[in-house]
Amino acid sequence: MKVLILTHGTRGDVQPYAALALALNRAGHEAVLAAPAAMAGLAGPHGIVFAPLHDGPNTLIDDPGIRQAIETNYRGLRGKMVALRVMRRSKPLMAEVFADMADVAVDGDGQGADLVVHAPGMPGRHIAERLGVPAVPAALQPIWVPTAAFRNPMLPVPLPKVLNRASYLPIKLMLRSFAGIADDLRTRLDLPRRRGRHDILRRPDGGPATVLHAFSRHLLPHDTPGGLDYPAWVHTTGFWHLPAPPDWTPSPELAAFLADGPPPVYIGFGSMAGTDPLRLGRIVAEAVRRAGVRAVLATGWGGIEAADLPDGVHLLDQAPHDWLLPRMAAIVHHGGSGTTAAALLAGRPQVICPFVADQPFWAARAHAAGVAVPPQPQRRLTPDGLAAAIRLAATDTRMATTAADLGRRVRAENGLDRAVTILEDHTKDGARGQSRL
Repeated sequence: MKVLILTHGTRGDVQPYAALALALNRAGHEAVLAAPAAMAGLAGPHGIVFAPLHDGPNTLIDDPGIRQAIETNYRGLRGKMVALRVMRRSKPLMAEVFADMADVAVDGDGQGADLVVHAPGMPGRHIAERLGVPAVPAALQPIWVPTAAFRNPMLPVPLPKVLNRASYLPIKLMLRSFAGIADDLRTRLDLPRRRGRHDILRRPDGGPATVLHAFSRHLLPHDTPGGLDYPAWVHTTGFWHLPAPPDWTPSPELAAFLADGPPPVYIGFGSMAGTDPLRLGRIVAEAVRRAGVRAVLATGWGGIEAADLPDGVHLLDQAPHDWLLPRMAAIVHHGGSGTTAAALLAGRPQVICPFVADQPFWAARAHAAGVAVPPQPQRRLTPDGLAAAIRLAATDTRMATTAADLGRRVRAENGLDRAVTILEDHTKDGARGQSRL
């Protein structure tokens, strides 16, 4: 089968979909990954067919307002105003992205697709409707399908449990804010403005869409009576992780550093930096000095600016997580779903310093699972606090044992293999199978 995969965002948003494309190719299928042009480097080394899209809101990543939003997690009235400005500026950029996706599907590499897999915020259901094929939303966070088991992870306020299911309504309202550009796309695709056209969880005939959850059930809260209550058409497969390119090798400097002492601590925050990456770099440097550990400091995506580093720190642009993280004593990161997955798969203790969006949720869940110290929100980060967290994660034998055990269970889920099997069955059975899944 030929599968068109539509996604957008930063590296952490795109990489799991590249992993799915690679898994489909290895299973004998043909996958086309349509993603921001700047992410082409994720596809090329693995031989994935890549369709470049407009970089859209990614072009705003260095904007002071965006960095402020990251730092505040949209808290308070000022944060809400920033969020509205970000959404307003993002709409015309997303219209460019949607137009490119339509071109890929109708006139480009996506022609002849048997199936469209898409990030939930992307217009995959409209494009699939135009092609006359099924659409499968694939989510990296548990925010799209309502559940009574836990509140919407994107909602940064506590709620009574009775309101858990209702807390997912803001996500639907957020999608509705893009309804105008989605309807413009439907006009371009010669599609009618039918009822329910903006509901990602419903097929055009009104039946439930098959949904893939690209994360582990082992990390989700399930302390409600009966456990998780997702419907049968929602499949929580396990994490999707892109392996190192087949010809990748560590630099001689990195190999020598790892061989020259005890396992170091990994520290990297991706592109998360808030308004002052230099300040963050100073806190990290001083924390490493006070913790008395060796460290690998990843600065490749701009989240940290190195400053006054102590001895025993190796600066790194980037390296494949599946190779590097199992060699670490502990992993310090921002709590994005992709890095959290890589740390879990590596089976190493974690220190999570969340910034925004779903990151506080993953930080809290990793701590609840016993594989991470209490969350260390970046807005409250201090050298002493971070140093204490690093020492605990790097030396606590119980946490190390728990992390190794959870790593084995997460790896055993084989999330990509399961996702490919579900997509194969879904395509074979057609509409009958979709209503059953």
